[in-house]
Amino acid sequence: QVQLVESGGGLVQAGGSLRLSCAASGRIFSINTMGWYRQAPGKQRELVATVTRSGSTNYADSVKGRFSISEINARNTVYLQMNSLKPEDTAVYYCNANARAILSEARDYWGQGTQVTVSS
Repeated sequence: QVQLVESGGGLVQAGGSLRLSCAASGRIFSINTMGWYRQAPGKQRELVATVTRSGSTNYADSVKGRFSISEINARNTVYLQMNSLKPEDTAVYYCNANARAILSEARDYWGQGTQVTVSS
């Protein structure tokens, strides 16, 4: 199986920055995409940003120009740099990987989530 470990969440004032990291480990055969989703209280989980193994990225309109997702590095780690944070960015951020474990089919894996709180 594949495990995802996130770090980097916390409390920051509006206009500040945070960097999240997500490391994939386990019996990994291949990783297709990695990315970040978030869920605010009372709302559905939504896409923030994703990156493919080849480096193609996709961003939610609400974060374009403020957030940047890195490529998937050789340690199967991806970073999300979040700048100009707004109170509406407050949510639990979940790392996602579409990956294939050894002797398994490709599927989605999720991290445990990390809280990001932006104060006004």
